[in-house]
Amino acid sequence: MFPIEDFRVLNYFGQIVDILLVTYVVYKLIMIIRGTKAVQLVKGITVILAVWLLSSFFGLRTLEFIMSQTVTYGLLAIIIIFQPELRRGLEQIGRGKLFSSRSVPEEDLIQKSINSIVKASTYMGKRRIGALMSLERETGMNDYVETGIQMNANLTSELLINTFIPNTPLHDGAVILKENTILAAACYLPLSENPFISKELGTRHRAALGVSEVTDCVTIIVSEETGNISLTKNGELHRDLDEEQLRMLLEKEFLTDTKQTSSSRWQWGGKKNG
Repeated sequence: MFPIEDFRVLNYFGQIVDILLVTYVVYKLIMIIRGTKAVQLVKGITVILAVWLLSSFFGLRTLEFIMSQTVTYGLLAIIIIFQPELRRGLEQIGRGKLFSSRSVPEEDLIQKSINSIVKASTYMGKRRIGALMSLERETGMNDYVETGIQMNANLTSELLINTFIPNTPLHDGAVILKENTILAAACYLPLSENPFISKELGTRHRAALGVSEVTDCVTIIVSEETGNISLTKNGELHRDLDEEQLRMLLEKEFLTDTKQTSSSRWQWGGKKNG
């Protein structure tokens, strides 16, 4: 028989493994909903729980009763509200992707992707081929990817150009890019409701501004009427960009300035430089 000390060690080891597993699963679940509408809902639930605890602490019986009823019946509401995220999580479990790690693209791969985007935008601008391309960053865009046709293809300028050729099945809508991959085409983006947008801007510009208001993505627009190239980020519109200006903006957003620190890494979805 094993001594009692061995059982205690095994018990402690089991508790540590249990905590680590639960922590990892929670982390992966957070990664699934990160950047989606579910994040705002989680914040709302956190506020409700905080109010419930405070009302109990200060003896606010009526408010405590209301909050307790909200929490009691909130499980069903959570299932209904988080249905898209729950479905996406179950699909990832089924595909074995829940515990997969996310690789970080290398510097040359990022630069190659930027070159492809700039080349395609310039080509389409000269020929007045309308285009709308959203580049995902920290905020996930799975909600919008699911509205289009999934491609999961390697990013090349030729493929981008062919996608937006008029009268082809995928030309209408937005292309969503992630790192060096074309996730989907013919996607629907939310239109901006800003009343101060110039009346001369069309649906593509309004969609680009709209998605930049609810995510941190960078969106490139090529006007079908004028061939001008524009870029939106954080609700801001940069119009009439030439090839070099577009390249500079993309590099500023997606390339980390290695001169600031020798330990910094190149990240396609990194924060913009200060």
